[in-house]
Amino acid sequence: MIDDDMTLEKLDQTEQRVLMFGGKGGVGKTTTSAATALHYAASGRRTLIITSDYTPSLSDIFEAEIGAQEKAVPGVDRLSALEIDPDEVMHRWKEKFGPEVYEAASALVDLPYDEVVDYVAMAPGIQEEFMLDYILERVREERYDMIVWDTAPAGDTLRLLDLPRRFIEHLRTAPRVYMEVRDTFNLSRTPFTDLIESWKELAREVTQFFTDPTNVGFVLVTIPEALGVYQTRRVKQGLEGHGIDVQHLIINNVIVNAECDFLRQRREMQQPYIQMLRDEYGDTLELTKVPLLPYEIKGIDRLREMESKLFGDGTGAARA
Repeated sequence: MIDDDMTLEKLDQTEQRVLMFGGKGGVGKTTTSAATALHYAASGRRTLIITSDYTPSLSDIFEAEIGAQEKAVPGVDRLSALEIDPDEVMHRWKEKFGPEVYEAASALVDLPYDEVVDYVAMAPGIQEEFMLDYILERVREERYDMIVWDTAPAGDTLRLLDLPRRFIEHLRTAPRVYMEVRDTFNLSRTPFTDLIESWKELAREVTQFFTDPTNVGFVLVTIPEALGVYQTRRVKQGLEGHGIDVQHLIINNVIVNAECDFLRQRREMQQPYIQMLRDEYGDTLELTKVPLLPYEIKGIDRLREMESKLFGDGTGAARA
């Protein structure tokens, strides 16, 4: 590490159960989150790393087939990984809620099971709501001590975090609709009323969990370039608007040793943005600078090198 910047060493003492990594696409979220998950596993914590990016790359980084089912990462004790896409989320939602949705709907309409469940699954926020519920369920099962979440690019993450509120707003109007249906069909009661109330409670639980800083932490990742820095500012403001605690900022791909004109010019370009981040967030966030490396971060050995850049090498060399 360079200058007076810290490593992520304080995260070793955290009792948070979920650590989210977010930021603009292409800044190194997956790499830094994978290295962090590796670190927790190596320190003795049962760790699960999840990516919900639409173009998941955990398989590439770990050089192992990961996929849509939780799977142990080969060669790493206590570390499992999961690449979950929207289709898989919807499949699991139907497995969990499909039967009760159909039972409630069948009191009103006589339609095939798949048609009813597919229609209800189109309600705003259903998939995203279940993604949050899925992670919360992993926490409740207590099979893992830490869940590291490599989130989708910034805009999608903010939309995801806003959906529990929007979902509740949607459900507030739903009882009135179903009451009208009940009256039309002269039904004494519709099971949808109970179903809606249970979903409201689920949305409230999800919101409460993910906005509690004792449960969830957020690590912003950026690069010292205009788009990365400006996006970081917008994402941080958006996260705070959703009650998400941001305590750490990783500045990735910092040029340290400039041994040619090209690198010297790039370093000169980076310095004002690094200073801007330091001036704006130095008093409120832990800033960790990660040097630009001359090779791809792929495989366990390379990830361990990235881990040492993020957390220090244990020799007191975390500061320069």
